[in-house]
Amino acid sequence: MKVSMKKLALIPLAVSLVLVGCNTETSQSTQTNATETASQSTLNTAKTAEAIRSSAYDIANRSAQWQIEQIGNLDYIPESHRAKSENAKFWIQAAFYIGLTRWTETAKNKDFLDYIQGMAKAENYDLLQDRPYHADDHTIAQTYLWLAEQTKNVDAIKPTQVMFDMILANQPKVGLEMLDETASGSGKVHLEGNCQLRWCWADALFMAPRAWLQMSNVTGDPKYFEYADKEFWAAADYLFSDKYGLFFRDSRYFDLKSDNGEPVFWGRGNGWVFAAVPLIIDELPKDHPSRDRYIELYKKNANGLLKLQTEEGYWPASLMDPNKVKTPEVSGTGFITFGLAWGVNNGILTDAKSKEVVEKGWAAIEKTIEPNGRVNWVQHVGKSPDPVKKTDSQLYGVGAVLLAASEMVKWKN
Repeated sequence: MKVSMKKLALIPLAVSLVLVGCNTETSQSTQTNATETASQSTLNTAKTAEAIRSSAYDIANRSAQWQIEQIGNLDYIPESHRAKSENAKFWIQAAFYIGLTRWTETAKNKDFLDYIQGMAKAENYDLLQDRPYHADDHTIAQTYLWLAEQTKNVDAIKPTQVMFDMILANQPKVGLEMLDETASGSGKVHLEGNCQLRWCWADALFMAPRAWLQMSNVTGDPKYFEYADKEFWAAADYLFSDKYGLFFRDSRYFDLKSDNGEPVFWGRGNGWVFAAVPLIIDELPKDHPSRDRYIELYKKNANGLLKLQTEEGYWPASLMDPNKVKTPEVSGTGFITFGLAWGVNNGILTDAKSKEVVEKGWAAIEKTIEPNGRVNWVQHVGKSPDPVKKTDSQLYGVGAVLLAASEMVKWKN
């Protein structure tokens, strides 16, 4: 079912650039009063921040509207993943809704809220049933639970609560090592080696844990997040490299080297986790005993990522080997820009370098957006650094841009 939506009025982006110290009338005095210089610098900074906020508002509305209009007509997506992309309950589209809900809440956009409500109701607030333990299939629950938080619609949580209660009553006991032959997540609870019954890959930490925390917040029952907190840290401790400040995608990458001999850290894989941690922290009660631990992990991951931005402002598909895939990649860049901007906006990252990296990341994202809102340079579905073309686009890439925009629209510098 495609929910109709009236055309949104977009705020045009009008940016005027003030170039300090480039006056063409060189005959004017070069001995500028110090007070005037400081005043002009402040004015220039304010205008720059205003331009960034205006850009974020414009891009978010255009890209969100463009993506909504493509639902049901995703012929630009490779056929191998088109059918799954058209399913609102599958993670590909569900990741878009996470960005859209964040933007809707930030911009207080009623049209987008109406669209999200219509989509969720059309899906009967259901989750996919074939893989009840699989994190990917919990992704859409974040949107249902967000609706419950925003609108007090208790119907939105019921199917998810039934599934989560079943998992709590039959908790998986498998290990976290991923083996190619048992990586489907569709096996029985007792199947040894099927680690995707748990959260044994980096992407999973974006897809599932926040939904469990939201369930605790909506119901008032801490048991859901107690489970998620335990499982999150089991996975994070297993996959995070203290040496590099980065996440391995899964255990198959621990010793893997790229063609150029560098360790393989997938850009979007790290983006998934780095975007998830702020989303989790924002849902945590202020006095939750795990809060400081999540913030500490955030800082370590941020420190690793800050050093890896390319000259063009993107994060490479292969973080430690930018020559592996030299093209821009926007899904990882969008998630990472969101995470870093959140840290700046919340006073966690306070140095000038972090602010510079965020602004450079947003400027890179701006270049990938078509006038109609289409987001280019998005690596297709995968699990490792793969080639990217300009015409490649996907729903989760738009979700990443919306998350980034939700922080850049608050930007101050």
